[in-house]
Amino acid sequence: MEAAHAVTFAALGSHLLVGLSRAMILFIVSSGLSFVLGVLRVPNVAHGSLYMIGAFSAYTVFTAVGGQTGFWLALVLAPLVVAAVSFVAERSLFCRLYEREHLMLLLFTFALMLILDDLVKIIWGADYRSIMAPDYFKGSVNIFGSSFPKYNLFLLAAGPVVAVGLWLFTNRTKIGKIARAAAVDREMVGAVGINVSWVFAFAFVLGCFLAGLGGALVAPTVSITLGMDHDIIIEAFLIVTIGGLGNMWGAMVGSLIFGITQSFGVLLWPQFAIVFPYAAVVIVLLARPTGLLKSVW
Repeated sequence: MEAAHAVTFAALGSHLLVGLSRAMILFIVSSGLSFVLGVLRVPNVAHGSLYMIGAFSAYTVFTAVGGQTGFWLALVLAPLVVAAVSFVAERSLFCRLYEREHLMLLLFTFALMLILDDLVKIIWGADYRSIMAPDYFKGSVNIFGSSFPKYNLFLLAAGPVVAVGLWLFTNRTKIGKIARAAAVDREMVGAVGINVSWVFAFAFVLGCFLAGLGGALVAPTVSITLGMDHDIIIEAFLIVTIGGLGNMWGAMVGSLIFGITQSFGVLLWPQFAIVFPYAAVVIVLLARPTGLLKSVW
């Protein structure tokens, strides 16, 4: 009986850590989506495609350079590739549409998602790809009496770093404060002589950069393939909805709920594990239709 309790505790602890590491990836991606929603009021369905481009770009950099250097370069360059793509899209397309209705923006970004998906297929093909983490991230450590991958520990640290960095940017830098002001009253920001268009461009690129970073970080843990954007964009929209539209800390809370319930679902009822996070979303929205934290909308 004692052994059974020990195994149960080990399993719970292990799945908790797995859920937390998954939640950190979800947070990094959804925080970018939440930032764009908060500042630009754009429901960017193509956010998941940029996440996928980040993963494929990381694969390209890693295979070109190789080794530990290739891995770290991939984490740096892949999000920058996504940022460049998003900058071109914003300056050529999005900047003309900010005043349109949300439904039109939703349809536009859906069309952009289809275009980006086809471009990924043309550039990288339909084959499965993968990259390897550096040697010091391989293997596992013993936590709660069970093995836990070292790379997942790295992901556990990456999430809070991104959260603190984004908070410092929005609350301690001039452009971050201007972006927050533009989210509340863009006409007033423009009236004091600030080029709101370029503020929006920077906010959009930053949000998309985080999508690319999430794709690069997740690349060593999954198969890099077409269609990997579909699941993440559904989950990211649900996360920002239950957390509070445009609220960064709400995105963190929503990601934790989604990641942990999904992980415990695998432990408790593997055949229906996918139901658990969506059931949690329904419960949250029934109790708090506007999200757990204050929405900026």
